[in-house]
Amino acid sequence: MISEREADGGTVRAVAVYDGRLLLVTQGDGAGWTLPSGTAQPAETPGATAERVVHELTGYLVDGTEPLGPARGESPDAVPAVVCQLLTDSPSGGASLPADQIRWVPFEDTERDTLPPAVRAYLQGHSPV
Repeated sequence: MISEREADGGTVRAVAVYDGRLLLVTQGDGAGWTLPSGTAQPAETPGATAERVVHELTGYLVDGTEPLGPARGESPDAVPAVVCQLLTDSPSGGASLPADQIRWVPFEDTERDTLPPAVRAYLQGHSPV
C-alpha cells in the first residue's frame, strides 16, 4: 500500500470515481483515454498530487484519500494510483483540457486491459451490481 509520504517527484494516477463511473481524459494526441495523471511537486503526497492533477486538467474538485497499493503480481515500483471521490457535480473554470477531452465512463465500459492492475482490481471490487 502507498503511504501518504511524499511522492518524490514521481507520477501519480488519479482514480476519480462517481456513481459507478470512472473519470478518463485524453490529451488529444491519439494516445487514447487514460486516468488523469501528473508529476508530484516537492513535498506533495500522492493524494495531494491526485487532487491537484484532476483539478488542473478537468476543473473537478476531488478528495484523494485512498491510495491503491500494487496489485498481486504488479511491481512494487508501479506508478502510484489514488482513489478520489468527487466533491463537485460540475467542473469549475480553468481546466486545461476542453470538455471533449474529459469523459465519465461506467466501470463496466472501461477498457480494463489498458488500466493498471491495481485499478482493475479496485473497479472489479466496486462495480455496481
